[in-house]
Amino acid sequence: MLYSLIRPALFLLDAERAHGLALSALKLWPAGGTDRADGPLATTVAGLAFPNPLGMAAGFDKDAEVPDALLGAGFGFAEVGSITPLPQPGNPRPRLFRLVEDRAVINRMGFNNGGAEAAVERLARRNSRPGIVGVNIGANKDSTDRIADYATIARLTAPLASYLAVNVSSPNTPGLRALQDEGALTALLDAVLEARGRSGPPVFLKVAPDLEPADIDAIARIAADKALGALIVSNTTISRPPLKSAHAGETGGLSGAPLRDLAQQRLRDFRKATGGAVPLIGVGGIATAEDAWARIRAGASLVQLYSAMTYAGPGIARQITRGLERLMRRDGFATIAEAVGTE
Repeated sequence: MLYSLIRPALFLLDAERAHGLALSALKLWPAGGTDRADGPLATTVAGLAFPNPLGMAAGFDKDAEVPDALLGAGFGFAEVGSITPLPQPGNPRPRLFRLVEDRAVINRMGFNNGGAEAAVERLARRNSRPGIVGVNIGANKDSTDRIADYATIARLTAPLASYLAVNVSSPNTPGLRALQDEGALTALLDAVLEARGRSGPPVFLKVAPDLEPADIDAIARIAADKALGALIVSNTTISRPPLKSAHAGETGGLSGAPLRDLAQQRLRDFRKATGGAVPLIGVGGIATAEDAWARIRAGASLVQLYSAMTYAGPGIARQITRGLERLMRRDGFATIAEAVGTE
């Protein structure tokens, strides 16, 4: 209710400035997180015990400033980043746009972040606290060896991460999505897995929704061969469904409500391609408990959101988790794991 009162004032500000204010406000939020995962929504994925299946997607907390506040707001896990080895400013502003009429966002941020050294320092300070915090890793825009960049950031953050998420799906770093090609992806994952070490955290892979069937089959095969912890399906889209907002023509990745159907279908595609052998994390257009439940029934073991919080505020986490409990009881499931892939 409080957010609904202040949202009109926030929406008068540039979207990126408003986002900065949101991060500042969350720094005052009570820290949360638990190592117990025994409630009705608890589930286990890649050996990690999640208190509930709803996570904050990468991009919101790029520099690992507020993961514990997000856990305190009711998220079952938080994914920080994308973090690159060296600090970089990202693309020129303006680069973040609200499409209010469409309940969507377009961004072309370009992996803006303070770099590995600053992020590692923050992660080390919170490392004794409970809760699942994943680290989304990327490469610097001007790197001459992007695979080496991923290996470097994996080695630095693995001791401090619950899981590593390899991001090869952002549309805002030129050439990055080419790393989804079969040969490049195999070499990349080999480098990351070696840098992580044998006792390191599970490795997840975040993929784009704009993939051809052959790409989906190849990625699914590689994910199984490399024993990845999960596939995160999906990032923002470069496609443009019909949109109402004046910002509809902006370049960058589209997220929010217009991405929902595409992301849902892509999740189904990966569920079919993997045969359920690799856990899936559903992302894209999730704004309600019904959206999250549909993604779980379609094959997602976990779900994430980001853009929806722009419109609903931090209360969205508890709203969705309460709704998931109700939907789970309504449909006769005792656990989230029982419901995965049962649509």
